[in-house]
Amino acid sequence: MSPAAILAEGLADLGLDLGADAQSRLLDYLHLLGRWNRTYNLTSVRAELAMVSAHLLDALSVLPYLGSPASLADVGSGAGLPGLPLAIAEPGMSVSLIESVQKKASFLTQAKIDLKLENVSIYCNRAEELAGSALWQPVEVVISRAFADLASYVRLAGGLLAPGGRMLAMKGAYPAEEIAALPAGWAVRNCLPLAVPGLAAQRHLIILEKV
Repeated sequence: MSPAAILAEGLADLGLDLGADAQSRLLDYLHLLGRWNRTYNLTSVRAELAMVSAHLLDALSVLPYLGSPASLADVGSGAGLPGLPLAIAEPGMSVSLIESVQKKASFLTQAKIDLKLENVSIYCNRAEELAGSALWQPVEVVISRAFADLASYVRLAGGLLAPGGRMLAMKGAYPAEEIAALPAGWAVRNCLPLAVPGLAAQRHLIILEKV
């Protein structure tokens, strides 16, 4: 199967109805990532067919649980995951990509330009430096994929949230020890198993909130 066919089938399995333009942009993003990856080693997944499930469908699997936030920040965005696929899928949502490594931030900037993503902003900063600074407008949702353990995540990125906001963490196996180590003032609002088409590995979405 082609990447386009795998993507279309996976979106159907996830119950997501993305138009032809969004699907085309998702594939353009994948091609761009593949080209940059040969030089800059942005992701360990190198085969484009594997990237459809491991990157695109994995990122989009959280879409049904976002609600309809006006603003979202992807912390430790790396190659733009999950932020870029979410920005493509939800063009009305303001998406901030936070990545402190310059070569990765340069890729994100090029992707924003090439994909014409007017709803995307890139910050080459650490999350804890942005929080509370003049550069930052608090967001409704903060999300990360493989950024840090949950305690470090809320400590480093919790300050990016607007009052009443939520922090989402994409994890593999259920992180019982990390949940038990959450600092006072934070609680798990929900823990959702994710079924990602084409991926056999366990995936969970942890939704955190201040209490």
